[in-house]
Amino acid sequence: MAGLRHAIRGACFSLVITFLLSVMGPGSVNNNGKEAASSMADVYRGELTPLQRHVAFFDRNKDGIIYPSETYEGFRAIGAGVPLSAAGAAFINGFLGPKTIPENEKVPAFKFPIYVKNIHKGKHGSDSGVYDANGRFVPEKFEEIFKKHAKTRPDALTGNELQELLQANREPKDFRGWLGGFTEWKVLYALCKDKDGFLHKETVRAVYDGSLFDRMEQERKAKKESAKKK
Repeated sequence: MAGLRHAIRGACFSLVITFLLSVMGPGSVNNNGKEAASSMADVYRGELTPLQRHVAFFDRNKDGIIYPSETYEGFRAIGAGVPLSAAGAAFINGFLGPKTIPENEKVPAFKFPIYVKNIHKGKHGSDSGVYDANGRFVPEKFEEIFKKHAKTRPDALTGNELQELLQANREPKDFRGWLGGFTEWKVLYALCKDKDGFLHKETVRAVYDGSLFDRMEQERKAKKESAKKK
């Protein structure tokens, strides 16, 4: 009976998530909406900043706008479970989306889109400073993370060292920044730590240069294909 109740709860949860994400997805758009989306997609015509590359993975249809349903899909693609993917989509889009909306742009209620072109406007305080105000990579700040906090191994962070990093980055009374930094680093640690609990420097660098998520998705696909052949 306990197993049946668990299965029913899981099915109900999945249905609720599916409904909410359908509400918060792109939906149908009129001609003006299509023109706006096409305009936002122009961001991919030029060279992306490292911060834009970082978030572009979640723009699953590459229209320049990331909806919660796409964020959810992106998390699932790199191996996150349903609860984490749903929570991540709600938090990230709700937290960053409003800051990236272009001036005079009208956004339907409960859509919470993130505009890739303006992602630098979504930068929060109490962070590592590895991205500058324009979303460019700052190598000195990246190296500083490991020089200051990687005490067990020079090329990796433990869970405790990561917590020290978060504490050191906190700016007074910047509660939104604290929450943003905590969520980003803790999710990364949960998904990417090795079997010994180390988060490797090359993994963190790949997050910042925008290559990690694509690699994780491809590796996951390859594992699935390999499992099918056995």
